Amino acid sequence: METFISGLSGKEFPVSERVSGNVIHGELLKIIQKENPDFGADDHLSVSELNSCKLKYLSDHLMREVGDLGEMEQTVLDSIGKRNSITAKLDDDDLQSTLGQRVADKVAAFGGSWKFIIFFSITIVVWILGNVYMLHNKGFDPYPFILLNLILSCLAALQAPVIMMSQNRQEEKDRQRAKSDYMINLKSELEIRMLHEKLDHLIIRQQEDIIEIQRSQLEQMNNMIARLEDKKG
Repeated sequence: METFISGLSGKEFPVSERVSGNVIHGELLKIIQKENPDFGADDHLSVSELNSCKLKYLSDHLMREVGDLGEMEQTVLDSIGKRNSITAKLDDDDLQSTLGQRVADKVAAFGGSWKFIIFFSITIVVWILGNVYMLHNKGFDPYPFILLNLILSCLAALQAPVIMMSQNRQEEKDRQRAKSDYMINLKSELEIRMLHEKLDHLIIRQQEDIIEIQRSQLEQMNNMIARLEDKKG
């Protein structure tokens, strides 16, 4: 397998991973040359080394912008370095829930719906009518329906904490969603920043190539004019 020697670390890498120094944009090249002053545009480095330098460049940029890097910023940098999707990782985390949490969500969803209100209203009406008219207000639960009041109190006492559990879980989901939005926006900003710098670098390189072509054409024209003048002379 054909290999090359990296001008950055002096290590040997496959030619398929070779990256020329003249395609590296200015700021990134400055960071590389800060630690390796001998590295120039004619040297080469590997893709993995270039990615490490990019992460260091982005890390330094974040340090200047936000100060100390937290867990979310580090997650974004790791995602850029490994070329992973932050959204997919967060979706996998959201799927991890216990049986109690799923039950609480279903109870809260049913308890806060019109189905529950209609079903419970019908149950109470049937309970009252059954005890007053069918049982003639004697025996099972006569007026003032003490057993019904006890059942309602127990139901409210149990339903309230279950709904609060579901609300707390929803608030945690909202916090996670806000974190994911921040990390996705931060990653997009960093990626766009790198793209802008690449485009600026390519535009500068293109302008330099155009100027070089024009200079070469002018030299050829001057040579042709000089030859014509010599022939006339």
